[in-house]
Amino acid sequence: MQEGSFRCDANVSVRPRGQTEFGTRCEIKNLNSFRFLERAIQYEARRQIELIEDGGKVVQETRLYDADRDETRSMRTKEDSDDYRYFPDPDLPPLVVAPEWVEQVRAAMPELPAAKRARFEADLGLSAYDAAQLTLQRATADYFEATAAALPAGQAKQAANWILGELSAALNRDDLDIGASPVSPQRLAALIVRVLDGTISTKIARDVFAAMWTGESGGDPDAIIESRGLRQISDTGAIEAMIDEVLAANPAIVEEYRAGKQKAFNSLVGQVMKAAKGKANPQQVNEVLKRKLDS
Repeated sequence: MQEGSFRCDANVSVRPRGQTEFGTRCEIKNLNSFRFLERAIQYEARRQIELIEDGGKVVQETRLYDADRDETRSMRTKEDSDDYRYFPDPDLPPLVVAPEWVEQVRAAMPELPAAKRARFEADLGLSAYDAAQLTLQRATADYFEATAAALPAGQAKQAANWILGELSAALNRDDLDIGASPVSPQRLAALIVRVLDGTISTKIARDVFAAMWTGESGGDPDAIIESRGLRQISDTGAIEAMIDEVLAANPAIVEEYRAGKQKAFNSLVGQVMKAAKGKANPQQVNEVLKRKLDS
């Protein structure tokens, strides 16, 4: 197939309508295109039907397809397996597998991908797609489990999102296996925790991850957050002050929102986040801004 060539065999048999027993099979060898495969099957089916209706009998055989004449022709007959020259090998002794040995091997086997996928879905609440992607390689599944284990209960989905998103993109960009990731599962979990507890936003977390990847501050997310002053602004008073300034500076956009244009609200949110240098808590910004606009 890698050369653009194609070879296949077709086995064709027919039987009268209502007959449960299969008819005698003929094998058509070395068909080299889908078009010839279709034509060969159609011809052979017609040939067998006409032969049976004329009182003849289909013989089990191997046939070839002549594309120029659009017909199949007999190559050789095959009655039983003996015609294939099958024969026993006297040098192969009987092999008896003890049930105890089978159980010993089964107990020593690692968890197989199918079982791991089912567990990720049932126990960790992952989607079928996420579970399948995380179990394509054992190293990825191990990395995910280590990350999820370091997170609060019920946050395995967050680990999956980061591994299949930011981490996979960085690994692909730098042509690295997950085992060579500069960001360990424990460090990734520590970053995710800072998003969950509101210390930083998801947007800022991506910047922190990029810094962790390059080894800044030893790859410690907390150290990077502190050194860059990235802690999220969650003080309601500070957020209200910024919002008041934005509303006073953009009266036209405020009127557009009150006239029913939702895009105006998004524009005002963007202005507040710009004033906060991206560090304001987005949820609080949305809540306070909407309250002020609707009051």
